[in-house]
Amino acid sequence: ATPGPGSRHPRDTSLQVDSVQRWMDDLRHMTEVECMCVLQAKPIGVEEDSQHGELVLTSGVSAGDHVARNNLQTLLRRALVVSTELGKMFQRLEKGRWQRVHSTAVRANCHVRSLVHEYGAARSIPPEMQKYEKSLLEKCMELTNITERCLHTDDEFFLKSMREAIHEILTDVSDSFSNMIDMALANEIQVYSTSTIGTSINNLLSLTQDGPQLCSIIAKEGAVVALFKICRQDRFRELYAHALRTVASICSVEEGINQLDKVDGILCLADILTDESSVEAARAEAAAVVAQITSPHHTSTQHLASFLESMHDIVTALIKLCENASCGEVFLLASAALANITFFDSMACEILLQLNAVHILLQACRDQQRVDTPYSKDQVVTILANLSVLEPCASEVMQEQGVERLLLLLGEKPSSPSPSEGAACERVQQKAAVTLARLSRDPDVAQTAIQLKAVPRLIQLCRSPTERNNSDSVLVACLAALRRLAAGCPSSISVADHQQLIKPRLVDSFLLCSNMEESFV
Repeated sequence: ATPGPGSRHPRDTSLQVDSVQRWMDDLRHMTEVECMCVLQAKPIGVEEDSQHGELVLTSGVSAGDHVARNNLQTLLRRALVVSTELGKMFQRLEKGRWQRVHSTAVRANCHVRSLVHEYGAARSIPPEMQKYEKSLLEKCMELTNITERCLHTDDEFFLKSMREAIHEILTDVSDSFSNMIDMALANEIQVYSTSTIGTSINNLLSLTQDGPQLCSIIAKEGAVVALFKICRQDRFRELYAHALRTVASICSVEEGINQLDKVDGILCLADILTDESSVEAARAEAAAVVAQITSPHHTSTQHLASFLESMHDIVTALIKLCENASCGEVFLLASAALANITFFDSMACEILLQLNAVHILLQACRDQQRVDTPYSKDQVVTILANLSVLEPCASEVMQEQGVERLLLLLGEKPSSPSPSEGAACERVQQKAAVTLARLSRDPDVAQTAIQLKAVPRLIQLCRSPTERNNSDSVLVACLAALRRLAAGCPSSISVADHQQLIKPRLVDSFLLCSNMEESFV
C-alpha cells in the first residue's frame, strides 16, 4: 500500500525465501491423492518417547518459538491448499464438468482429513473445535459420495438437481472449514504467546505480518488489551515502543480499533505522547497508532468520539514531535498522524495554527534529516492544504516564504522507478497545487506566486503529461490554481493559454490537456 495521509512507510520486511526453497517447503505439505486414498488419510503417529504436543508436520525444526511459528505457517499453507481445491470445485460445478468435480472432491476430502488428523495428533483440541471437525469430515465424505453418483448418469434433470444439492453442501463445507481454521489459528496464537513478555510481543508483531485474518483473530484473543496493560506500567517502559508498534499493526483491522476503544487506548496514547520522560521511540510508535486509527480508509468512526476528548493534547504533542524529530521516520509517523487528524476535525487545524505549525512544518522541509522522502513531503503538504482553508494561514505562509516551498513541491519528481514513490510525488504535486489555489484568495499570496513564476510552471504541468506523471488529479488541481491566479491578474496569462486553459469550462480544458501529445512534430 502506498503511504498516503496517515499511512506509514513500510519498515518491517517479511522473510525473503529463495523460490526453490519455498517450492521445497510447499512440497512437504502436498500429498498424492492415490496414496492418501490407500492409506485412508491415516496420520503418521508420533514416536513413543516424544514429548506430547510435538507437531509431526514440523519435524527437524528447532524447539520453542520457532516451532510454534512454523506450526502456524504450516497450518496457513495447508488451509490455502484446501481453500484452493474448494474454489476449483465451485468453478467446475458451474461448468458441469462432473469428472473433474469428483476428482477435486476426492482431493479436497484427502487434504481435509490429512490436516485434521495431523493437527489433532500433535495437540489437544478444544471441544468446540472437535464438533466442527466431525461435521466437516462428514460433509466432505458426503460430497465425495454424491459427486461420484453424478459420474454414472446422463439424466439432465437428475444432474441439475444434484448440482443444486452439491452447491449447498460445498457451501456448508467452505463455511465449516473457515470456522475450523479460525479456531485452530486462535489456538495456535495462544500457544505462541505464552513465552516471556518481550518475546511474546515480538511473536505477535511477527504474526500481524501474515494478513488481516490473523490480525482480527489476534485482536479477538485479547492482544490489544494485554498490550495496553503493558503500556500502563512504568516497569515495562523499555517495551512501550515494541508494544505500540504491534498495536498499530493489529489496528489495521476494525476489530483491533474496537478493542483499543474498549480499553480507553486513546487516553494511554495521549499519556505517552505528552510524557516528556518517554523516549522518542515510544512517542513515535504512539504517533503511528494514532495515524492508524485515524486513517480515512477505516469505515468505522465510532472510536473518534473518544479521540476528540484528548485531541488538543495529542495534536500539541505531535507537532512538538515533528519539531524535534531526530530522523525522517519519526517525523513521518508524527506528521502522518497530524495529516489524518486535520481531515476529520477543523478544530485541529485551528489548534495547529495557534501552535505555530506552519513555521515548524516549513522549517522541517528545509531539513533533509527530517523530511527526506516524498512520503514525508506528502504529509506536510496535506496538513498545509487543510490549514489553508483558514484565513490566518495565508499570512503565516507568506512570513515563512511558503509560496516558494509550494513551487518547489510542484516540481517533485521520483528518484527511483518505484511505483509507490511515483504515486507519492503525484500526491505532493496535486496537494501543492490545491494549497496554492486556496491561499491565492489572498491578493498578496497571488501576487507573490505570479512574481515567482508560478503561472509558467502550472501551464507546463497542464500541457506536459510527463511533468505530472500522466496524473489526472494533478491536472485538475493545476487548472484550478491557474484559474485562481488568472482571476486576480489576467495579464499574467498569454492569449493562447487563456483561450485553452482559462476561458473554456474546466472539463473542456481538462479534456484538451489530457489528450495532448508530447511531440508537436
